[in-house]
Amino acid sequence: MWDPMKLRAERMLWTKPSADAPRPLLWLQFALRFPFALLRDVIEGQLTLRAMSLVYTTLLSIVPLIAFSFSVLKGFGVHHEIRPLLVNVLMPLGPRGAEIADAIIAFVDRVRVDVLGAVGLVFLIGTVLSLIQKIEEACNYVWQVDRSRSFTRLVSEYLSILLIGPVLMVAALALIATISSSSVVSRIAVIEPFGMTLLLVGKVTPFVLVILTFTFVYGYVPNTHVRPSSAFIGGTTAGVLWTLAGKLFASFIATSTQYTAIYSGFAIGIVALIWLHLSWLILLLGADVAFYWQHPLALRRGRSAPDPAGGTREQLALAVMYAVGSEFVRGRPGWTVPALVAHLGMPGRELGSVLRALRRSGLILETEDSRFVPARDLASIALTDVLTAVRESQGDHDVRPPAPVTAVATEVNAAIMGALGTRTLRDLIDDSER
Repeated sequence: MWDPMKLRAERMLWTKPSADAPRPLLWLQFALRFPFALLRDVIEGQLTLRAMSLVYTTLLSIVPLIAFSFSVLKGFGVHHEIRPLLVNVLMPLGPRGAEIADAIIAFVDRVRVDVLGAVGLVFLIGTVLSLIQKIEEACNYVWQVDRSRSFTRLVSEYLSILLIGPVLMVAALALIATISSSSVVSRIAVIEPFGMTLLLVGKVTPFVLVILTFTFVYGYVPNTHVRPSSAFIGGTTAGVLWTLAGKLFASFIATSTQYTAIYSGFAIGIVALIWLHLSWLILLLGADVAFYWQHPLALRRGRSAPDPAGGTREQLALAVMYAVGSEFVRGRPGWTVPALVAHLGMPGRELGSVLRALRRSGLILETEDSRFVPARDLASIALTDVLTAVRESQGDHDVRPPAPVTAVATEVNAAIMGALGTRTLRDLIDDSER
């Protein structure tokens, strides 16, 4: 049932309208591609499965995560300010959400990090990092990135976030509270229209913080280059979805008593799991929007597209070798995968297959800091070697064409190789600099 509907929707959304079609129709056609792509990705099931995996990891790591943040905030004497953040996340659960938040805070407050010992502290930090690593893996899947951060980068970058993030969040909330309660603001509030404006700002500020949080996740967590505009579009989408879903979920909890009658004492636990799953799914949907906004050509093919083949693959291989060689000639440290993705405008998965082919053929090397450099002298890297590397990496598919077809293919290949002759990567770079 889904496949015929999918084909009809693709024809409708990607068939170019007539030349005299009104401009609003073109905008509507482009705008509808995004919800179609999101619906397709949800129906395919991978986003839902990864959201379920994150729910399981959250249950294991929520207490260590809060305990870690609690310990950091305790050093600043503001550790009890973490409760409003937790209550806000669990607000859709209604009054029971505040009870769950209080229970978690009470449990964490009894955790003595100073008596855990070295093994306990490592386990605590490892559990927290495992949650963040799971989030990164899910975002990398959405962004079609094959490789996660190295262990060294994982520890150094994420621990800095865990140390600074809670402090900045609490500081922002404290600053907002201080400004709201100041005498100057109180006197301004009685003057209209400033009073209504301040009231509106007070209501909008939590929503803006949610959007900024999602935007930060989309811009920083994926192991690839994400444009700020793409991260913001995804963050805004996720913020709107999360706020609307929270209100609808809270309304459902307030008006429905059947789930309590069915599940009795387990009801709040099951409801909390459902809300966690919805929250993680919304986060992944926002990442999906950010990816498609940055790579609109992927809207139609989704993430089931094969590796680039034929001329596209060969052009991409030559572009990679040219970029790596040019950087080496200029004495610069070399390209990373995220930098190449941003430079070439190609999703990481498609670029990764070409990079692996070039590495296997001994044309490029990857340094310890994950940068690519030429594997040998540029004058010894023939352009025909680059094309041969990506062609051979596609493998043998047991194709046995008739002899005339084989003869034509051989002629085409010989013509291409003959046109390149003995030109090397060094020649290509020198030609561009003249």
